[in-house]
Amino acid sequence: MKPLSVVVFQSDRNCAESLVKSLYTHFRVVNVACDLEDLKRSIPQHSADAAIVDLEFTGLEDVRQLHQEFPAISIVCTHRLADELMWTNALAAGAADCCSSSDVRAIVLAATHTPHLPHSHAA
Repeated sequence: MKPLSVVVFQSDRNCAESLVKSLYTHFRVVNVACDLEDLKRSIPQHSADAAIVDLEFTGLEDVRQLHQEFPAISIVCTHRLADELMWTNALAAGAADCCSSSDVRAIVLAATHTPHLPHSHAA
């Protein structure tokens, strides 16, 4: 069963809008957070199953705190220049994956916990 709700926290408005449009085909509810505090409020408010977090907008320490505060959700980090080191650090911080912000397929796979090849999408 696919997750019902996801919260998107992206730095680039155009990227966020494109991602949101794509995610609507995979999730019942897609919400956009304006800042980190809005993200933290939106997760319980919308019973989010996943959070898509832009590492250009926030840091790995924030990802670590989100994972501690919301251990039951899947946190998917994105970055326009995602690489293997970033992927390793994101997973160490508690993320389910770290994907290129334009790789909707990888983001959806990570958010839904669908098994896939690790960091196959990293640059």
